[in-house]
Amino acid sequence: MRLKIRKGQATPTLSRQQFGSRFAQGHADLAFATVGPDLARVETIAWEAYADGRKAPVTHAAGAGFAKPDYQASVEWLGTRARLKTAESTQKDPQTRPRVLVICGSPRNDGTCPGEMSKSFRIAHIAIKVLKRAGLDTDLLDLSLVTSEYGRNIHPCKGCPSTAMPLCHWPCSCYPNHSLGQTNDWMAEIYERWTAAHGVLIVTPVHWYQAPSVLKLMIDRLVCADGGNPDVTSTSGKNAAEAKALELSGWAYPKHLAGRVYGLVVHGDVAGTERVRLALADWLDWMGLIAAGTKSQLDRYIGYYEPYATSHDTLDKDTAVQDEVRLVAKALAAGVKLLRQGKLVVPAAKEPRPRPK
Repeated sequence: MRLKIRKGQATPTLSRQQFGSRFAQGHADLAFATVGPDLARVETIAWEAYADGRKAPVTHAAGAGFAKPDYQASVEWLGTRARLKTAESTQKDPQTRPRVLVICGSPRNDGTCPGEMSKSFRIAHIAIKVLKRAGLDTDLLDLSLVTSEYGRNIHPCKGCPSTAMPLCHWPCSCYPNHSLGQTNDWMAEIYERWTAAHGVLIVTPVHWYQAPSVLKLMIDRLVCADGGNPDVTSTSGKNAAEAKALELSGWAYPKHLAGRVYGLVVHGDVAGTERVRLALADWLDWMGLIAAGTKSQLDRYIGYYEPYATSHDTLDKDTAVQDEVRLVAKALAAGVKLLRQGKLVVPAAKEPRPRPK
């Protein structure tokens, strides 16, 4: 069957003048005027990279183990993939200490506009203390750094799986895209941290009935962990026709993070905590992660309909919710230990799925 690749949505290439205007917007500080000629030369090089579409300016033959060993792959992608393979090997080693990735899903911290740390950050540290006392290593992934650190980016998912699942590579190969200035993509590191973990705990507030934008950015970019293609050469990079043919020839939709244990703490002040918790649990279940028992998921209101200004004080006083967070951490610790001992039994976990997508 000959497949049609639908085209026509992309906007025209920027004109030279439009590109220059956008470049200048990123250098509006008057101090840049002192290096005007040098900055102009940098702008010219950036324009040439954009006009030529130099997404990955440094490449290398993929080498043995790939469908097309001679394919010139991005050295950045190859490096990330190699680190994931090392992390996966370490994670599966029985001698490796159990490790939990604790994710703070709030964009708020005291290093930027809000001027105050988030309650999610405090709650995450309550859980971390319990996990450490249980003998587990912890890794705090504070997603608020996207809002407060220079050059710290989680770029949005481009939706490659909707063209064909094999077009979505594990790890994601959409970034960095140097020709578009889409660099410093934090997900390369975040993939490695998820891969290294035996358990994952997400602590998040509710923003407008949904997960906060920084958390949702990470979630969307983890689509490559659920069915993603570990061989960028098999689709010659981003060749849509090759990817469609590969999917239709029979795709296994590998679940790269399956088997890890998870816990959830969702908090809010008015509405939405249960629906966000359920949405996160559905997502994690779909990826093949395992809930650490009935006590491993919590949704609570902290200061229900009370002023935002006193919410930290309310958390101080709400010792019950603090103890419930500790129960989540204890349940997760117990689940990770059972996993490491080979005693965490999930009924029908190895049964083939009738519809693997």
